[in-house]
Order: sequence, then C-alpha cells, then structure tokens
Amino acid sequence: MLFLVILAALVLVLFTGIPVFTGLTLFAAAILVGVEGNLGNLGEIVFGKLDAYLLVAIPLFTLMAHFMIRGKVVNDLYDTAHTLLRHLPGGLGVATVAACTIFAAISGSSVATALTIGSAAIPQMLRYGYAPRVAYGVVGAGGTLGILIPPSAPMVLFGVVSDTSIGALFMAGVVPGFMMAAIFAVYCMWSATAKSAGREKRASLDEALAAIRKSIWSLSLPPLILGGMYFGVFTATEAAGVGALAALLIATLVYRSLDLRGIWDAARDAARTSAMLFMILIGAALFGHVLTKLRIPAQMVDLVTAYGVSQVVFLVAVMVLIFILGMFLETISIILITTPVIMPVLVHLGINPIWYGVLLTINLELALITPPVGMNLFAIKAITKAPIGEIIIGVAPYVLLLILGLALVMAFPGLALWLPSTMAYK
Repeated sequence: MLFLVILAALVLVLFTGIPVFTGLTLFAAAILVGVEGNLGNLGEIVFGKLDAYLLVAIPLFTLMAHFMIRGKVVNDLYDTAHTLLRHLPGGLGVATVAACTIFAAISGSSVATALTIGSAAIPQMLRYGYAPRVAYGVVGAGGTLGILIPPSAPMVLFGVVSDTSIGALFMAGVVPGFMMAAIFAVYCMWSATAKSAGREKRASLDEALAAIRKSIWSLSLPPLILGGMYFGVFTATEAAGVGALAALLIATLVYRSLDLRGIWDAARDAARTSAMLFMILIGAALFGHVLTKLRIPAQMVDLVTAYGVSQVVFLVAVMVLIFILGMFLETISIILITTPVIMPVLVHLGINPIWYGVLLTINLELALITPPVGMNLFAIKAITKAPIGEIIIGVAPYVLLLILGLALVMAFPGLALWLPSTMAYK
C-alpha cells in the first residue's frame, strides 16, 4: 500500500537524525515536486495552515507552564501531596502520582511533568527505601499524564489538524486522565511492601491544612481553566490567555518569586517551544497536502468500504500502528503524519473524533515510556544518570496499565464522551 511505503520512507528519513521539521519538509517537498513539478504554492500551503486562531493557545499554555515553573510555584505541589498521602501503603508513590496529576493540569507537557516532579520525588523515594526501579517507574508513568489531562499541546494540534473542538477534547481527557492516575495509584499501593516502600506517620489536621494553604494558589489554576471552559465562560484559546495571566500574577504577586528576568526567560523559552511546534506543523502541512494530492485518504476510505471493516477492527489496527510508530517517533510527529489519513476514514465509519482523540492521546502516552525513543525515559535518565535499562524495567508494568486504560476507553466510549456532552460550550 502506497501510504505504508511513504510512511516507512519517512521514518527512515527521520532516523538519519535530522530535525523532524527538516525531515518532514524536505521529504514532502521532494514528493510535491515529483507530483506537481514545482513548489509554486508552497507559501499558500504554509500560511493557510498557520493562519488559525486556535494555534494561539499553544504559546499561551506554554507560557503559563513556564511562569509556574520559573516562579517555583509547583515546588509546593509535591510537598502537599506527600503530607496528605504519606500514611498510605506506597504513600510516596501515590503522592508522586498525585503531584504529576496536578502538574499535568498546569504544564500540558509530559516531559516537563516528569522532569519537574521527578527532581523532587525520586530522591525522596530513594531516601525512604524505595527500590530505584520503583521510583523511576512511578515518575515515568505519572509524567505521561501531562498530555492526557488538559491543557494538552498534542490535543491542541490534533484539534487544529482534524478541525475538532479543542474545548471538547480537553474535557474528554479529564475522566480518562483521572482514571489512569487512579490506576497508577492503586498499583503503587498494591505493589508496596515493607522492604521496598516504607510507611510514614499520618499527618495531623494542622499539618494537612498548612500544606493545603501553602499550595492553594497552584491548586486553583486547573479548576479556573477547566471550569471556565466547561461552563462556557471562555473558549480554549481564551482559557490559555487567562491561565497565562493568572500564572503570572500568582508567581509575581503571591509567591513573589518571579522577577523581570524570570518573566523574560519564561517568555523566551515559551517562544522557542512554540516556534519548534509551528515549524513541525509547517512540515506536516506540506506532508498532508502531498497525501491529498496522491489521493491516499480517499484510497483508505475505498479500502475500508471494499473490505467492510468495522469501527472496532479499524480502531484496533490504527492503535497498533500508532503504538509501533510511538517506539520510533515523538508524539507531535505521529499526530501530524497520521491524522490527515485517518480522519476521512473516521468520518466514513461514524467514529466520534473526540473519542478517537482521547484514544490517540493514551497511545501517545505509551510512546513516551516505550523504548527506544521514549522521551520520559531520557528525562528520568537526565535527572538520575541511571542506566536506561533500569529505567525501562521500572516503567514496564505501567506500559501494561496504560494498555488496560486504552482498552477501557475503547470498550466504554462514555468515559471520554460523557463530560464533553454536558459542556455549556463546545
């Protein structure tokens, strides 16, 4: 099949080590020259894709996360989770999952979640007798929640490429996100033993209240963003602006830990990250245009129609393909390469794109902790300098748990679709 040949060739190009943007752009341009004989409409394709109001959400959500990180607002999250949950079996592991869950609703990035929470959690877990593998696994898996619990940069990109409501996608990720966090926490409690994980004394009421007061401002940001979107107060893009402004005010006026230099550095880092994403989006726009010129999406629809493929069979096949791609490509590339081909088939089969978006995101979580290119694996290695094999063994049980979560959302679409169906704004 032509698409598989093109996909295999593209993966080989990206394996050369050149940047994703460069690989996508050059590969698509070469095919475009072969198909059309020129690159005359290159500018029209690029600006047509980037001229989207929804894309404003990406730099704003990124800026919000950098304000919170550079303002050291998130440092209190782990301490609060530890104080409230330390008495449970595997309490530090559960606290790490809880801290990752909250930070995921601030950062929108799995790697940032793993790096930020892992820097505090891993030394603490090792200090209390947890096996290194256990600590690495909890942080690696907890970090993946960064792209499932909104805000989520991959969801924004999928929404833009597929023309799906980003607000609805965000709401669709809430229940599965908390479900996965609960599954991780239950596993931490189940697997905890006296040898590998010590239990601490339950916090007193005064300690618990003091911990909550300390982090109340960082805890207030996710409800502000999600609640505003859910009740129709603002759109996803407006929510990004509100979140960035709120994070700036919290870091500068409440914590007083962000000065002008910090604001400049946060803005610079957010601009760099956003520019990288937009450059990849340019390459993906060219690639999608090439696929359309070659009629690959239409051929996919014809193939599905000819063989009478059902919704379930198609989704399982796509999930397997994305799981395999996730071992070799980073998440943004997978979204931008596969979505132009998959979307026409979803429409033909009557598959809800919001449901598919959540399934895709859970599968992309797997990509973050599966070798050889799992980004969270390398994030943990950067923190700990541990052997990569030790980290892979630590996250292995969580790969199975994520597959379980993927199967649950596939079997029960309501887990993803119920909350968006009740929104005031869609």
